[in-house]
Amino acid sequence: MLKTHRPRMFVARLDSRIESTPLARYLLRAYLSGMPFGERYRDTAELLLGELFANAVQHSDAPDDRHIEVRFSLVNSRLRLEVHDAGSGCPSLRCAAPDDERGRGLFLVNELAERWGCASRPGGIGKYVWALVAPAPSPALTLVTA
Repeated sequence: MLKTHRPRMFVARLDSRIESTPLARYLLRAYLSGMPFGERYRDTAELLLGELFANAVQHSDAPDDRHIEVRFSLVNSRLRLEVHDAGSGCPSLRCAAPDDERGRGLFLVNELAERWGCASRPGGIGKYVWALVAPAPSPALTLVTA
């Protein structure tokens, strides 16, 4: 029986600082580079991870835990992103005014993720926000005629 390679879950614990967002995206790119067709998830997944990570940094109300955990895994051909923090309360969609400089991140997650949600972390401390990313369609084949 032929076994196919399936990437395992990737987990990293990063400092809860906005400056850690590029590192989270870099780790995601590295994870996807080891996956067949990983590039089909990359653009949307990087954007969503950046928004979820920034939200966790901005809205965490837990001063004792200065870390955010990111997790990536492939589940039934969907990329699952998780961002864990020790803060309370789940994020909710809101309508940003045209001149607001913030407040559109969760709107983007809602529009671009196949599904997303929030749940309590095991052990009862904090929460995690997750999003499922469908692969982008394969690039169309270009036929060249002579």
